[in-house]
Amino acid sequence: MKSNYKRIGEYIRLVDGINSDLKTETLLGLTINKDFIPSVANTVGSDMSRYKIIRENQFACSLMQVRRDKKIPVALQRNYKEAIISQAYPVFEVTNKDELLPEYLMMWFSRSEFDREACFYAVGGVRGSLEWEDFCNMQLPVPDIEKQKAIVKEYNTIVNRIKLNEQLNQKLEETAQAIYKEWFVEFEFPMTKEYAEAIGKPELEGKAYKANGGKMVWNEVLGKEIPMGWSDGTTQNFGKVVTGKTPSSNNPKQFGNNMSFVTPTDFKDYGKFVNGAKRRISQIGIEAFSSKILKEGSLLVTCIGSDMGKVVINKNNCLTNQQINSIIPFDYFSIDFLYYYFKSIYTELRNMATGSSTMLMINKTDFELISILKPNEKIIQEFYNIVEPIDDKLWNNSNLSIILCKMKDMFLSKMTKA
Repeated sequence: MKSNYKRIGEYIRLVDGINSDLKTETLLGLTINKDFIPSVANTVGSDMSRYKIIRENQFACSLMQVRRDKKIPVALQRNYKEAIISQAYPVFEVTNKDELLPEYLMMWFSRSEFDREACFYAVGGVRGSLEWEDFCNMQLPVPDIEKQKAIVKEYNTIVNRIKLNEQLNQKLEETAQAIYKEWFVEFEFPMTKEYAEAIGKPELEGKAYKANGGKMVWNEVLGKEIPMGWSDGTTQNFGKVVTGKTPSSNNPKQFGNNMSFVTPTDFKDYGKFVNGAKRRISQIGIEAFSSKILKEGSLLVTCIGSDMGKVVINKNNCLTNQQINSIIPFDYFSIDFLYYYFKSIYTELRNMATGSSTMLMINKTDFELISILKPNEKIIQEFYNIVEPIDDKLWNNSNLSIILCKMKDMFLSKMTKA
């Protein structure tokens, strides 16, 4: 052991305050990604006085199922002066912040190496729980407090830039989604020159369609009024539908082809675009799956399991697994319309799926027959032209975040040299 490594237990202590006076109502949950989130648990009939209090700069963790999950859910509470959490979680705090910064300790907990070490010590049969004593016996480097402050500051610079990118992308997504809603839900898209002239009112060119007297007709399939000249269609009218399948990478012949392979776990933060991980697949394997290769600008929709209904656009040629149905659009400019349309029918997708709540499924045949609004083609193309610059900014920000996340991971891995 290096001389500056110390037992975690030397710096922390359990805190067992409970919400006996019911003054605290903010209930938090703890995620496997080491974050606190507002709890969605049904607390009707629960005795809230038994919940644990967790104050600002205190930690909570779950030591159960560590080996199974390959992680310790542990997080530093930084958003509330006081909140409550399930009594199942140990709550602890740093005893002397002049010796160890809570933020520095949380950085150590965030390391993948820390999770691997915890799995090594985890016991308890199938679930692989970790005892509190073993948790306390794990070690970390403890440099002087000024160096800790410098490390935390540098780390937070990276983390804050990632958060800023996420906020920017959220605003960009909201902007594009608002345009979609205005054009294809409220039908207030700008009138084309051709339509304005056809109704004898050329002065209405560029004006909002429905608000300025654009004719609406009832559509039986969609069950609503839509602009005259628009119609209904199905998924297969917009592109080729492909259901993924996991290719083998064990063929001993002619390895070396790197093909992006996408699964629902690659959707991650549910951003608009996905790259997928590079996977070595034999040339023979790629040829066998050539009909399932998705070209850049295809729409990927999760159609099996609890992640049902998530939607992304791929940014390079890829294969997917069988949990994903995809659309390779006939026209490149329809991809943004399809993306926001499928996001808007998330609830309908889940309702049409068959199977249990944990294994919902939409098969390829049913996916091909999903009803879709068919707008005027020129309107779809104009929507694409407006949204494309937004997409470019989204993608650039996402790429920067990928680089910053790699920097963050490298920074954490170097803490052993502190």
